[in-house]
Amino acid sequence: MLEIVLQNLDLVIFLALMVIGYTAGSIAEKRHYASIEQRERELLRLMLVNASGSYPDGRVKSAFLVSGSAVISVDYFKRFLAMLRNLFGGRVRAYESLLDRSRREAILRMKEEARAKGAVMIMNMRLETSTIGTSDTSKNGIGCVETLAYGTAVVLNPQ
Repeated sequence: MLEIVLQNLDLVIFLALMVIGYTAGSIAEKRHYASIEQRERELLRLMLVNASGSYPDGRVKSAFLVSGSAVISVDYFKRFLAMLRNLFGGRVRAYESLLDRSRREAILRMKEEARAKGAVMIMNMRLETSTIGTSDTSKNGIGCVETLAYGTAVVLNPQ
């Protein structure tokens, strides 16, 4: 048995590094999701409305643009597994997770900016997403994605 392992030492090392890398990436992703969920609970009361509306005269103290941007990368090991999934077809969960984390992080950063400026609501929020890096192994692979969330923050006059 030891002789077989020694003959295939390169393969054993490669597989061990893949497992370690995948595990480390999964732990980092879970920690990021935990941070996102905690911050979402904190900002739950800051309303986010994707419709236009109006207020009575004198009710709005100020309205201004707020934005939040996030650049998130999928780790190399999940990118490798996604490349394999592309060969066989089906859902690429690593990229779904990448886009979900990027979108939620950008919205949180926008909400944090609005809260810091005293806003009680963000109206007409929009999201823009773009890839800014590609995989070394594939011209079509995703390296990382940027998501920009922006909207109009509203500060109301006291009644």
